Amino acid sequence: MMPWLFLTIFVFLVFSPNVRAQAPFYEGKTIRIVVGYLSGDGYDLAARMFARHMPKHIPGNPNVIVQNMPGAGARIAANYVFNVAKPDGLTLGAIGPALYFDQLLGSKESQFDWAKFAWIGTPEQTEFLLFMRADTPYKTIEDIRNAKEPPKCAATGTGTSGHYMPKLFGETLGLKFNVVLGYKGGAEQDVAVERGEVHCRSLTISTFYGREPFVSWMKKGFVRVLIQTSKKRDKRAPDVPTIYELMDQYKTPEPIRRLALVILAPAVFGRPLIAPPGVPPERLKILREAWRESLKEPELLEEMKKRRWILDPVSGEELQSLAREVVSQPPEVIERMKKLLAD
Repeated sequence: MMPWLFLTIFVFLVFSPNVRAQAPFYEGKTIRIVVGYLSGDGYDLAARMFARHMPKHIPGNPNVIVQNMPGAGARIAANYVFNVAKPDGLTLGAIGPALYFDQLLGSKESQFDWAKFAWIGTPEQTEFLLFMRADTPYKTIEDIRNAKEPPKCAATGTGTSGHYMPKLFGETLGLKFNVVLGYKGGAEQDVAVERGEVHCRSLTISTFYGREPFVSWMKKGFVRVLIQTSKKRDKRAPDVPTIYELMDQYKTPEPIRRLALVILAPAVFGRPLIAPPGVPPERLKILREAWRESLKEPELLEEMKKRRWILDPVSGEELQSLAREVVSQPPEVIERMKKLLAD
């Protein structure tokens, strides 16, 4: 009789609903990462990198696939993740770091609340710098502040970092720039610098130190970097002051500092991975932990190295706090922001 008793208990345990419920939620399931950009874009490549490595660190080893949903600067994907995707932990999003600008400016096309996304993390921060041709009269910050004729900086159009970063330096540090708009892309701006049509340009630190012609320009002494936007000096630019150091030096008023926080925060958001609002806390915890563990994998680190991406991660918890902070601004800061981005 005893063998039958044990068999009965075994069958009960195997097929009991309570026991089956103990199986990992993600077992046999598929996680989808909705990318707001075309295949091959930097945000897409980062999403696919995590799609390869995160499943190994999620109980149940789910499949992870990437779906591209480009358009409107990733706004379409952000709207989808916020409004359409189920908050079950099976849909993630890879979106642009500055989309909250539209929310603050009251864009009707942006149907999301930046602070309510569930933030997973970003592997890197994309801080900015301003470089200047070395043969210009603008050798220092003081030279720009006191210039009778402002240096010319290249940009593609309004609302881009090439446009609003020089204007932010003007607001915060009293610098004067003549921003020349209309270039179709980065390559055209580089040619304009070489020809002397413009003197300066603002772009990400990782781009400047990671690709040509900037690497050669620095080696030849053709350009010099004058400002960086990170809170601490980048190891590749140890002699270049940060905007925060300069704001202290020039005693920038607090309302302008708040404006700087809003404009500079996209650098911290980097290449963010998000989830819809309302994801169950235990599943969000699993996703964040899997993301963190992925960053320790030698293959992922080697891939980042090959792409010249600098590992400088920010956790989902930190991004969640920052997201709440940047969208909670007084009216005067928002008005300054509107002027800065529209001029």
